Amino acid sequence: MKMNFTKLHSAGNDFVLVQGQIGDCDWGKLAQAICRWHFGVGADGLLLLMQSEKADIGMHIYNADGSEAEACGNGLRCLVGYAADNGMVNDECIKVETIVGIRQARLIRAENECKVQVGMGQPEFEAAKIPVLVEPGCGRTAGRMTTDYPLDIEGIKLSLSFVAMGNPHTIYFQSQPVADFPLSLIGPLVEKNAIFPNRVNFEVAQVLDSRHIDARVWERGVGETLACGSGACAVAVAARLLGYTGDTVEVEMPGGKLEVTWDGRGEVMLGGPVVTVFRGEWPQ
Repeated sequence: MKMNFTKLHSAGNDFVLVQGQIGDCDWGKLAQAICRWHFGVGADGLLLLMQSEKADIGMHIYNADGSEAEACGNGLRCLVGYAADNGMVNDECIKVETIVGIRQARLIRAENECKVQVGMGQPEFEAAKIPVLVEPGCGRTAGRMTTDYPLDIEGIKLSLSFVAMGNPHTIYFQSQPVADFPLSLIGPLVEKNAIFPNRVNFEVAQVLDSRHIDARVWERGVGETLACGSGACAVAVAARLLGYTGDTVEVEMPGGKLEVTWDGRGEVMLGGPVVTVFRGEWPQ
């Protein structure tokens, strides 16, 4: 028996998408096999497109290491783009059921390109809900966000901000180009640091001006990826609260650009392109 799949990407953040339901197979185990480079299809994550009784479609996402992720902005946008291209949804406003609630999406069609904008929910700043174990008296607050939190990793003194976008994020802003940061060394040590009981996604960012940010991301359960939708949102939220940017900002990651809009109060909106790479069959 063979399983049909589609590979998609947004700004280089790539996914293998299959249709099914929870219980059809061990999706975590499949993610480990199918996402493996050289020996599988190769991807940052596995998207499971499901039927939903609460929304137009449902989604689960599994990281390349087999763990299930709470949220994934680029994965959500790829899933919506696929569903639209295959006639599964018709309305401009599409509802998607995820494990962290219903998310709204909107198709933006232009010549030779389909962009998808999704609502990522409201950011969470309460330490216990991110979660992060902060020492009393360390760091400071910017709005509701804990920032300037000191963490020394391999002799590099980090000053961190904490945000959850349905999944935990910590952001380090620096004045030097992000390409110079030793992310392959520091990323896994931050991800698994004891202050993050559920591990964490780690972004290093440089603010170029009030509308543009360069960033790289170390994704929990994946490693460094070319882009990360929830990571771009976390960076934009933190930058706005710190007074670096306005409501709308373009976050450029190694794989491409994502646009994030947040008014400082409501839902964070994430937009960008969706590209179908190829389709195939996976032997079961």
